[in-house]
Amino acid sequence: MNIWFTLLYQPLVNALILFYQVLGGNLALAIIGMTLVLRAAMIPLTAPSLKTAQKMKELAPELEKLKAQYKHDKTEFAKAQLALYQKHGANPAAGCLPQIIQIVILIALFQAFSQVLRSNGDTIAKLNEILYPFLKLAEGHIINFKFLYLDLTKPDMISLPFKIGLDKLVIDKIPGIFLLGSAGAQFVSSKMMMPMVKKEEKIARKTPEKTDDMVTAMQEQMLYLMPVMTLIIGFTFPSGLVLYWLTFSVFMLVQQSMIKK
Repeated sequence: MNIWFTLLYQPLVNALILFYQVLGGNLALAIIGMTLVLRAAMIPLTAPSLKTAQKMKELAPELEKLKAQYKHDKTEFAKAQLALYQKHGANPAAGCLPQIIQIVILIALFQAFSQVLRSNGDTIAKLNEILYPFLKLAEGHIINFKFLYLDLTKPDMISLPFKIGLDKLVIDKIPGIFLLGSAGAQFVSSKMMMPMVKKEEKIARKTPEKTDDMVTAMQEQMLYLMPVMTLIIGFTFPSGLVLYWLTFSVFMLVQQSMIKK
């Protein structure tokens, strides 16, 4: 726990407050600025995985030929597939490490918002317990958690002027613009990373006993899983964290587009 606090949680909180002070006391700009810097620092890790994803898309036609050639021998197909990936330097597992790092950072930031950046009387006292001496805030300092229509400590949900009843479920709020944008950016990013899922589905249906159906079905499910999970989690996460995730995802889209070109 001390390692987590010292090496990740405390530095992230301090980095957030540093950006907050440098950017004129605007917490939303601090979140965006810190996210961009973190994302840029991770380019050496994310670039190889994005390049691999692009290679996987380019190798899809060759993979189709192998499936047709070894449709009766799954073992030989696996060997030929591995040889194809090795020949072109493609590693399907290359994106695991960046994803793990993103999740770890997300958890640390969630803790920062849920445990420290709270809109109550002890916010500054709690912060000063974590902040390095040169970043400590003056007693009585008030952090402005407002950004456009958002309260950065609360979920990005918009209250409806009416209620919608669905059986026993009553809907009186809908996801806000930033939450929908985060889910949308996640979907587009996943779509760009997926190596021709729809085309592989058609091929899978033609294979004997449809042996590839499970793999292609899982690929398609993953395409929609992350955006849906982003929406579901965003219902309870502070909108400051949603702003971070949106900035993070848009940066990834730009990076993916540059690598694709």
